[in-house]
Amino acid sequence: MKRRHFVIPTAALTLAAAFGLSSCKKTDDSVINIGEVAALTGGTATFGQSSHNGTQMAVDEINAAGGLLGKQIKLHTEDDQSKQGEAGIVAKKLISRSKISALLGEVASGRSLEMAPIAQAAGVPMISPASTNPKVTEAGDYVFRVCFIDPFQGTVMSKFALSKGWKKVAILTDSKQDYSVGLTEFFKKHFAANGGTIVGEQSYGSGDKDFKAQLTAIKGGAPDAIFASGYYNEVALIAVQARELGVSAPLLGGDGWDSPSLIEVGGDAMEGCYFSNHFSNEDQAPAIQDFVKKYEAKHGAKPDAMAALGYDSAKILFDAIKRANSVDGPALRDAIAATKEYEGITGKITLDSQRNATKPAVILTIKDGKVVYTETIAP
Repeated sequence: MKRRHFVIPTAALTLAAAFGLSSCKKTDDSVINIGEVAALTGGTATFGQSSHNGTQMAVDEINAAGGLLGKQIKLHTEDDQSKQGEAGIVAKKLISRSKISALLGEVASGRSLEMAPIAQAAGVPMISPASTNPKVTEAGDYVFRVCFIDPFQGTVMSKFALSKGWKKVAILTDSKQDYSVGLTEFFKKHFAANGGTIVGEQSYGSGDKDFKAQLTAIKGGAPDAIFASGYYNEVALIAVQARELGVSAPLLGGDGWDSPSLIEVGGDAMEGCYFSNHFSNEDQAPAIQDFVKKYEAKHGAKPDAMAALGYDSAKILFDAIKRANSVDGPALRDAIAATKEYEGITGKITLDSQRNATKPAVILTIKDGKVVYTETIAP
């Protein structure tokens, strides 16, 4: 059979491109494209909003100082709406359409676990500001984080409970969140190995509103404290309902509590409760107070840990680009991995061989309706 050859006129190609029929996308070589995935709406929106605010502040600062490699940084931010499944979709979009050189986000471990294998397969370095589940960086050598991980955080809270003389602790876990499940696991392991007793263990799912059945069961064990390893949304309601049922034991938790909504919703029920975190805006170190003042001037509120971690994740990325003198995937990956003793807002950051940050944790308490610094615990 005779093969026919067709020639498509140049004008037709131009029209195809104009109507999006061409698969080729022209990139802007005058900028460095950086992607960000954050929960700007939905159930954990305060996490994503704070993290994004910190990230954007870092971008604005570097661009005002002349950018990097003679180019400005262009931040492409996608909202995953706090939905499981959505983070992976928008990560693919950023990589394929926006031609990003690196990916920042997510805060929630479950959503970072969706993104990590996508970034790894594409050879795009990814830095999570605050996903503490150990599995996140196990996706591969292109995946990093600037926060401590749950084995450390869970151990910190176990040590703190034991130091307060609380030998009997009940557990409440959000079974739908990898973060909560992991944090509970590591708390229990250390607590039981060091003389503590778990006197009750209950679970719930993200979005639940009624916890009275679980709390009634926990009340029967007469715990000294309750380790509630979930996110602020449910923890605030848990505290209110616990007090309504006459449960006076303090609640303990992790960095997933860090949101203004915790006290706005929980009110007096949160008094005397404790959680671990990455940062305290009460720290009087000059660099931290300078960050607090700049953030407050821009956003009208003091930064929380998610804002500080968003800022640090972007700054560490920019430092690595400068050291690599490139945004080429392997070169940038190697530069990020070589991060040592970086003076971040959330502490001095060194990335270990597993691409996790080695750094201290702070213990915060709620007192007189405010989050107050209690102590710092080193790794």
